[in-house]
Amino acid sequence: MKKKDLQYFISRLKEEKARILDNSQKSKTEDLTLSTDDLADEVDLASSELNQSMSLRLRDRERLLLHKIEVALAKIESGQFGVCDLCEEPIEMKRLMARPVANLCIQCKEAQERDEKVYA
Repeated sequence: MKKKDLQYFISRLKEEKARILDNSQKSKTEDLTLSTDDLADEVDLASSELNQSMSLRLRDRERLLLHKIEVALAKIESGQFGVCDLCEEPIEMKRLMARPVANLCIQCKEAQERDEKVYA
């Protein structure tokens, strides 16, 4: 992969990491607190609990994405970025542009999803 492409992915991954961390700091206390006004009505309480559950789910997804970003940045450092973890073939640039944290080529990812579908 060209140095220019690697620099593009480094900046894109770092921007995404900064965005996630910034959002995390902003919503740290907002999403997890229940207002005392919400506790009076069962419907309001259920709504607040649903919102809290969704916030926790989103945070968990962002935590996983943050880990994938760290792995991708480490792969760039080691020279393994853009190489499929299973077949060790280059991952297409289109796939990396759509999902810079991709660690599998499209063929291996499709095979993995088929296997998951069979066992699920």
